[in-house]
Amino acid sequence: MSISERITQLLSKGDRPRKLAHAFYLLARWRERDLEQAVAQHHSGVVPAGPFAGLDVSGVRTELARALGVYEAALHPIIEEIIKTGYPTIIDVGCAEGYYVVGLALRMPATTVHAREIDTAILARCQTLAANNGVQERIQFGGEVEHSFFDLCKTQKTLVICDVEGAENDLIDPTKAPGLLDADILVECHDCFTRGLSEKIAQRFHATHDISLIHRTTRQDLLPDWMNDLDDLSRLVATWEHRPGPTPWLWMTRKNT
Repeated sequence: MSISERITQLLSKGDRPRKLAHAFYLLARWRERDLEQAVAQHHSGVVPAGPFAGLDVSGVRTELARALGVYEAALHPIIEEIIKTGYPTIIDVGCAEGYYVVGLALRMPATTVHAREIDTAILARCQTLAANNGVQERIQFGGEVEHSFFDLCKTQKTLVICDVEGAENDLIDPTKAPGLLDADILVECHDCFTRGLSEKIAQRFHATHDISLIHRTTRQDLLPDWMNDLDDLSRLVATWEHRPGPTPWLWMTRKNT
């Protein structure tokens, strides 16, 4: 069934708010696909902006906001701080197709990155992205992470990045994974699934880490110049990240003791 047919069917029995919201989502996805093609034509699969400008995402399916380099704009200053710190080891749990894994590997040539993803098909995309950008030799790929894996953080200065769609409640817990107490941690908290989760996780580390709560934001000023000619809704779609609700990040760095 085409998108237009789905929208027609959806609205055939009225225009209640939930149905309108769903129809609006479908229309936005439709427009997003058109924009993805335009971006590929203008930039040949090379990210034009943001902290990973120059990353080659051609041939690897990724979100439009990532392909443009506007993805998670609120984290851009943190990414620059991470790069400046020069961690010898980075662990990315829930790495998806490798936007952060490969982007950081490109900008941190002395760093070993552990890319962990439970979906084997998506992990294969991460491996492809790494190979396309020539950094596969410095990335160690794997699946599910056990709490004991974070013992690695005790041996050297380590950054943990975590985006696991709500499973962070169990995983980012120093009573189960004491190695996390020795790491700096950037974790996305899916408060949209579990109300107050970011506060709960922050409390676990308040004695050992300096903690910043980072809320979602978008930056249309990072869009390429050719997009200035687009309508406002299309520019909004270009920065869209498909979030169902609040997903704040916690940036937790070890206190100087």
